[in-house]
Amino acid sequence: MTTSDPLDVITQLVTAMNAQDLESAMALFEPGASFVMKPGAVVTGTAGIRQALEGFMMLKPTLTIEAQQLVRAGDVAQYCARWNLKGIDPTGAVVHLGGRSSSILRLQSNGKWLFLVDNPWGTDIVA
Repeated sequence: MTTSDPLDVITQLVTAMNAQDLESAMALFEPGASFVMKPGAVVTGTAGIRQALEGFMMLKPTLTIEAQQLVRAGDVAQYCARWNLKGIDPTGAVVHLGGRSSSILRLQSNGKWLFLVDNPWGTDIVA
């Protein structure tokens, strides 16, 4: 699927998370991208992002976006959103997560947009 608009990447990530489709989600990140797993825990690179996304997908999530905004400057875009995730942890308990994301996407030479930095926790990472 083409990702000619940064918001296409967001739609594809939400779809992949809800389908627990790890490979489709991973295809939306640059190889050297960074992902904020939780405040204070940042991973960089394919292996770390795979581990982080697997953790979210283990919850069998339903991810929704409440509101979003995109600011684009040439081949870079900042994406901000309010999101909610409902899932079930390994013990069967219902889990509710949510936050205000602040992420950076970059246009690739092939015309696709990919995540460079995905920070679901936005400014919550600031102590």
